[in-house]
Amino acid sequence: MSLDRFAIIESTLREGEQFANAFFSSDQKAEIARLLDAFGVEYIELTSPAASPQSRADLERIATLGLKTKILTHVRCHMDDAKLAIDTGADGIDVVFGTSSLLREFSHGKDIPYIIDSAIEVIEFIKSQGLEVRFSSEDSFRSDLVDLLTIYRAVDQIGVNRVGIADTVGVANPRQVYELIRTLRGVVSCDIEFHGHNDTGCAVANAFCALEAGATHIDTSVLGIGERNGITPLGGLVARMYAHDPQAVRAKYNLPLLREIDNYVATLVDVDVPFNNYITGFTAFTHKAGIHAKAILNNPSTYEILDPGDFGLSRYIHVAHRLTGWNAIKERAEQLQLNLNDDDVKVVTAHIKALADQKRITLDDVDFLLREYHSKLISVDVIEGIEHTST
Repeated sequence: MSLDRFAIIESTLREGEQFANAFFSSDQKAEIARLLDAFGVEYIELTSPAASPQSRADLERIATLGLKTKILTHVRCHMDDAKLAIDTGADGIDVVFGTSSLLREFSHGKDIPYIIDSAIEVIEFIKSQGLEVRFSSEDSFRSDLVDLLTIYRAVDQIGVNRVGIADTVGVANPRQVYELIRTLRGVVSCDIEFHGHNDTGCAVANAFCALEAGATHIDTSVLGIGERNGITPLGGLVARMYAHDPQAVRAKYNLPLLREIDNYVATLVDVDVPFNNYITGFTAFTHKAGIHAKAILNNPSTYEILDPGDFGLSRYIHVAHRLTGWNAIKERAEQLQLNLNDDDVKVVTAHIKALADQKRITLDDVDFLLREYHSKLISVDVIEGIEHTST
């Protein structure tokens, strides 16, 4: 796998539960899982069954829904957690252990040999039960490189399905991600998963660079919700991968469903979909400047890297403002079925610009000016027709 063949591990029901406003009922979790399955994500990751009795019950319920996607759960690298997860019906278990010096000193207090021994014990147990297993370090980019590679080499040798690189605090930049994943790719033969937080705004770019360097799986959440500023957003990754290869992404995912997914989760966590959200924000396909509008009307690819039609959406040419151009106003006149020639449209456009210099105007104002000018033309034509008949 690479840029051309990758898998999404959708973590709204695990990482997303850590978002400040998140509280998903069991029914809401099931609906999110169904929507993500219908969209086509390859994996759905849920909260550890050790977190609470309800977390375990929800995992067991979703594991029995008969979804096409694989169901994962995320647990500490501890035999008690692993044994609890085995009995839930999940298809795979994602195991994590903090590896940075900060976490080893101030969180769990374990050294590298202990981490390796624990990882081997837990991974071999999960594999013996016939489940898929991933081992991930936590806070990978503040961990010692030799420590990381030593751990990953050890778990790769016993047949782990995936190893994970986690930018737990969002400190990494794209160059660092590429270099670490590329180095790791030369050490292990198993798949590589990337989990990137967005504290410094690099989550989408980091995920793309991870794939460029040889990663195979990317963690996402709907709208990027998660701990603090969250992680790589599902829509953001889809947009980036679509720009790389539209045909492959169209074939892989049910793209028109993305808007429903974003809106549904936004409602559940009591936030608005951001105006500039990838693909589904209300300005994502809005064009305003006159030079842009003219080019878009001639060929949308001039100013669009994403085709809104592939996502079940429409582009919008914003004409009610001082930056508008006569080509856009002409398009609006044609939509209103008003017969105006180019010179007429240019006259109306000048009126629109003059009005927009005085106040914020609306589409209704534009339509009024177009209809008023058109009515005057008709009146003149009628009068001239009468005069011509009378003579």
